[in-house]
Amino acid sequence: MAFPRLMSQMRHVTFIGSMVFLTAGIANAQAATTDDSSNTAGFSSSQAGLGQAGLSASGLRMTEFALPDAPDPAGSSAEGGAGQYGNGGGYGEKKGLLHNWTFEAGGGFNAPQSTAITYGGQFTLGAGLNFNRYLAGLIEYQFIDDKLPGALIAETGANGGYAHIWSLTFDPVIDLTPKAANGFYVTGGGGFYRKVTSFTDPTEEEYCEYFGCGVVTENEVVGHFSSNQGGFNVGGGFYHRVGASYGDSNTKLFVEARYLELFSPASVSNPNGLGTTAVAADTKVIPVTVGVRF
Repeated sequence: MAFPRLMSQMRHVTFIGSMVFLTAGIANAQAATTDDSSNTAGFSSSQAGLGQAGLSASGLRMTEFALPDAPDPAGSSAEGGAGQYGNGGGYGEKKGLLHNWTFEAGGGFNAPQSTAITYGGQFTLGAGLNFNRYLAGLIEYQFIDDKLPGALIAETGANGGYAHIWSLTFDPVIDLTPKAANGFYVTGGGGFYRKVTSFTDPTEEEYCEYFGCGVVTENEVVGHFSSNQGGFNVGGGFYHRVGASYGDSNTKLFVEARYLELFSPASVSNPNGLGTTAVAADTKVIPVTVGVRF
């Protein structure tokens, strides 16, 4: 009977010892968890939970897992906001390539200032760059179509005539009122000019269409002469910004006048068998243009 009682006492001792070891292991794990939580700043409750120790069945601490420190946010206010939109160097401050480009188109009439031509019409196209609010540089193409004086035509024996002038010039534009909705500018430049003087006679030609044929009279060129030379222009104009409340629009309606002079040579010629005619040197004209620049 002593042996069964001895076995029962041993089971009690074993059970009590196991409870002691288990209690000590839990207390040790809770102490480690408390130290980790106090030494790690900024972790959430869920992150702290991941740092708790795993326990074996015997109550022993096996492994601890901890997340790395959270990185500092880039571009914070402590760094002066560098790289933020619209804060110096950011995307908000960048402008597209076309922002610096400028274009223009216009047309109008010409007032003659020499005896080589009379009144006529013209159109102008241009493209260039805005260097700043005050200065732009344009490459301009202009075509002028003017009639010839009656005395000049009569010398050749022709019945009509005209002069065509093509030009390709570089023309800076200076804005005198860059922040105004309505303002003024000056412009001028020079480059290459080609002038062709043509004489015409009425000619009858047969004209046919779906319903039949007929005879029409058209002016046909019977003689001409030409010259290539340099020239210059200078002038100014008035503009109105479209949709601008504080001078922030690049689209402008303008009206301008320029003095234009070609260094065309004096000519005494007999164009294509016509009578001899004399043309004075230099061709001078004032083009008046209405257009848009943007």
